[in-house]
Amino acid sequence: MPTMTSKVIYKGNLRTENTHLKSGDTYITDAPIDNKGKGEAFSPTDTVATGLANCMLTVMGIKARDLDVNMDGTTAEVTKIMAPDPRRISKIEVVLNLPFKADAKHKKILEHTAKTCPVLYSLHPEIEKTISFNWI
Repeated sequence: MPTMTSKVIYKGNLRTENTHLKSGDTYITDAPIDNKGKGEAFSPTDTVATGLANCMLTVMGIKARDLDVNMDGTTAEVTKIMAPDPRRISKIEVVLNLPFKADAKHKKILEHTAKTCPVLYSLHPEIEKTISFNWI
């Protein structure tokens, strides 16, 4: 039987508190301003879009370590676009900025790794995903 991952508490005023049970780490979410919220923290859909970049960087980091490539300092810029009726994520854009030298083979491997991360595979096929890589 799988172990529970997290606990979410509704704190009122469209805010949740989220606890990762193994580590005890927490974060909050707020409804965005354009959906009756305060917008003082990540919205639930922000966490989905940002989770894609988190996943891509994590699996790339695993592969980079296997290749003996140091990708420290790599960043991801995430843009989430919403659609109405029903309200949903319609597009996620991720720009990966890779400030390290890599040969063509390693670049190809790392880009493929990013584009095959579990979160990308888990997103609904109707969500448009645009992934770009800026190598130094």
